Amino acid sequence: MWHFISEQISNCIKQDFICDDIREVNAGDSHKAYKISDGKQRFFVKTNEKIHLANFEAEQEGLEHLSNTQLFKVPKVICSGLVSDHSFLALEHISMAQGNETTWFHFGQALAKLHSNFTQKMYGWQEDNFIGLTQQPNLWQKKWSCFFAEQRIGFMLQLLFEKGHELANIDSVVESVKSLLAGHNPTPSMLHGDLWQGNTGFHNNQPVLFDPAFYFGDRETDIAMSELFGRFPENFYQGYADIWPLETDYQYRKPIYQLYHVLNHALLFGGQYIDSAKITLKNLDT
Repeated sequence: MWHFISEQISNCIKQDFICDDIREVNAGDSHKAYKISDGKQRFFVKTNEKIHLANFEAEQEGLEHLSNTQLFKVPKVICSGLVSDHSFLALEHISMAQGNETTWFHFGQALAKLHSNFTQKMYGWQEDNFIGLTQQPNLWQKKWSCFFAEQRIGFMLQLLFEKGHELANIDSVVESVKSLLAGHNPTPSMLHGDLWQGNTGFHNNQPVLFDPAFYFGDRETDIAMSELFGRFPENFYQGYADIWPLETDYQYRKPIYQLYHVLNHALLFGGQYIDSAKITLKNLDT
């Protein structure tokens, strides 16, 4: 496998690369990940079963769109493909460091610029992609309340139901979410889609983004995700507000937006995430 991947990288960078140092690294639960090197150059490679090539192709597209904004350091895609029983994605290796008050402030500013400067007329994307390993539908929709209720919350509840977890009446929840978001017509902003600290970093004081679940939607969904699994440092939110302050009623929508990611974790890991999802769903009825 590694000989073939080395050949593919060589073809793309137009110079010989034969990896002789392969080190597995911790990169979450979706894929196996490796740092490979020939002593001079390093690359970051993800691998999975063949059926997950579509995940890597969708990730590649999201990374390229984020990179084109020139607001963040985004790993350059080298190549992707199939080898024996595996799919793979080879990326530029980026050495990352911890942020400080200044760099987190600039990160917030950059995200606000992404949300405000790169927009669409409708919500969604030209093709479906993935949130982690879970399919993410992105059919274009004019009404945000319909898009989020049906293609985010309703879709997740249906996947959970098919897996044997009936957390609530799906039709009732979809109507409740539509009602809660009725009248909220946000700008369809370019989103990272899975914005938690595990998908961020800093390189030479520049914010780094990777592992997107790319689509156009309410900017508040990125902010809500940033507060779900360990809130970003306060300077990040100050930087964001410096460019484009959030609306005061964001706090009312935040639990609904976070519910999407809790449902995804319930689907993937079960346990406490199912309990947490049930509490939020119950609150929708009160």
